Amino acid sequence: MEKERLLSSQYVERTKISEARKWIDSDLIKVVLGPRRAGKSVFSSMLLKDRPFAYFNFDDESIRGAFDYNDLVKELHFVYGETKNLFFDEIQNLPNWELFVSRLHRSGYNLVLTGSNARLLSKELATALTGRHIPIEIFPFDFNEFLRAKNCQISYDDLRLPEKRALLLGFLEKFLLDGGYPEAVVKNLDIRDYLSTLYDSLLFKDVVKRHKVKFSRQIDSLGSYLINNAASFYSLRKLTNILSLKSDKTLEKYFDYLTEAYAVFTLGLYSPKVGERIKSPRKVYVVDNGLVSAKAVSHSPDTGKLMENLVFMELVKRGFAPHRDLFYYKTRNDREVDFAIKKGTKIDELVQVVYQMESSDTERREIKALVEAADELGVKKMTVLTWDENREILKNGLTIKVVSLLEWMGAKI
Repeated sequence: MEKERLLSSQYVERTKISEARKWIDSDLIKVVLGPRRAGKSVFSSMLLKDRPFAYFNFDDESIRGAFDYNDLVKELHFVYGETKNLFFDEIQNLPNWELFVSRLHRSGYNLVLTGSNARLLSKELATALTGRHIPIEIFPFDFNEFLRAKNCQISYDDLRLPEKRALLLGFLEKFLLDGGYPEAVVKNLDIRDYLSTLYDSLLFKDVVKRHKVKFSRQIDSLGSYLINNAASFYSLRKLTNILSLKSDKTLEKYFDYLTEAYAVFTLGLYSPKVGERIKSPRKVYVVDNGLVSAKAVSHSPDTGKLMENLVFMELVKRGFAPHRDLFYYKTRNDREVDFAIKKGTKIDELVQVVYQMESSDTERREIKALVEAADELGVKKMTVLTWDENREILKNGLTIKVVSLLEWMGAKI
């Protein structure tokens, strides 16, 4: 049975599991969201492993179409016994799932749901389950999870030892290029083959089929273009021309489908003026660096862009939501800061990502952007993330921390 397969899967302790366990006995519906193959099903089964639970997977092609929901519940009890713990996988595939789930919740069932559609997190959940659910987003492995999967038992103090640091930097480079999709990491699968197939499945099931897209080649081209331009600005008008689409509206709709499926994210400009935020260009980021490598047209990866994409996704995994707590910033002199992190009503920290600052011109450019932005926004906390450099820079009475990506990613197992 699939439930037994999930429970017997090789499990890597996920960063969010302790926090999620706090909610398991509450009467809130636990909704585990994230991209396909990020480990949502195994994560959810581990949440429930110490109690009897019934499991049903709505991603099974054989169960599509109309069926009686009452019969489903009876069948689950017949197979799993009288339990009030229900785990439904890929719930977005069930027509009118909100009504069914709401009714079960009112009947006293403890529900865990998974979904591969970001819209569940906002529109559908907010409408159907207001105040009665707790969303938990699960993404491909972060760096600490990646190290655990590789059985790397190195403490933070070991970073001072050259040979240990070199080993960790080797793992970080592999993570930077191959990403953190759990199955690929644990089984050492060929990234290009595995993630190319995964991307095709995501595109067909979560985009083309779900939204009945007629011109699937165009949305495939859009996805490939965006993945190959990770950590870059994009223009709807320019993309419409490149992809020979009929209108900006069609492109915007396709873009929404890809973000709903957790393939890509967008990042907007921070400005106190709403109109300026809306009109300003946006940047695109990809859910996992492995997808960038798998779909790359160029044979030589842009390490700086990969680092920026990695940092963006790490910030998202830490709970900073794009367009709410996370932005990019441009100064009045048009100098760009990669990330502006908002806490409360103000920007709390500015983060710049650069592979190395050996060149005095590079250092001058990056620091100038940070200092200008800090002055305009009244920010004191500034960080430059580099590949392997740690020091402090004093400028205009401000302290700018230069931090190795290795330390910042949290290699503290």
